[in-house]
Amino acid sequence: MPNLTAPLKTDLQNAARKLRRLVVQSLAKAASGHPGGSLGMADVFTALFFGGFVRHDPKNPHWAQRDRVVLSNGHICPILYATLAARGYFPEAWLDSLRQVDSHLQGHPALNKTPGVEMSTGSLGHGIATAVGMALALRLDRSDSRVYALMGDGELQEGLCWEAFMAAAHYRLSNLVVIIDRNDAQIDGKTTEIMNIDPLDQKLASFGFQVITVDGHSFESLFDALNAAQSAVDRPVALIANTVMGKGVSFMEKEGHKWHGKAPSTEQATLALKEIGA
Repeated sequence: MPNLTAPLKTDLQNAARKLRRLVVQSLAKAASGHPGGSLGMADVFTALFFGGFVRHDPKNPHWAQRDRVVLSNGHICPILYATLAARGYFPEAWLDSLRQVDSHLQGHPALNKTPGVEMSTGSLGHGIATAVGMALALRLDRSDSRVYALMGDGELQEGLCWEAFMAAAHYRLSNLVVIIDRNDAQIDGKTTEIMNIDPLDQKLASFGFQVITVDGHSFESLFDALNAAQSAVDRPVALIANTVMGKGVSFMEKEGHKWHGKAPSTEQATLALKEIGA
């Protein structure tokens, strides 16, 4: 299991800073997209792809023994693209083409356009449903690969998610790790006010999940939770990652859901990059 040493923590902090920089730059150039959730999940993606938890090979994206990472809340694909580029799946220069016509990097992940993307997602709930199918197929193949399904908390207002959770528990998919971005923000307000999903931990536990609540911006907390998830037996795991929308950029953190789907201007991007330390 990955061990969080002091040197590794420094490397992870630097990697997360780079990912945030790439997200801000690509969104500013595109003048369109979703910065809030992308920046909020940067530390989670860093832990997964730079911390040694996801088994993968950038030179062979379809390697049969890889772990699968499915971004069910596909609108935060800028952080997925930044991560894949930083890990060598494709040139970082591609990020400049985000959301352009015929680009490899569409506004939501496209399976046949982008190396490293496991599923075309964006219609909320479809990614987690597919991830459950992947986990079941891997078990039938006697594979030891895992499926990491990342979701937004607003996404859980879709009934399809709970049908998928029910199936995951029914089939005892211990190779499935669901990571929920719990930032209490969706495009038009707070999830607790728009359609409250609490008590989320109790609901997930009642559906048969091992539930772990984690600080989504602490590598110590993330490593403890992800290592515990790898030891799961006979049931799927759900990590509730408490995050801040727009993490790392003060004016985005302050305005929360208003930055769900609004790209920064050139001036705002310059300020954001200064705060990130890039």
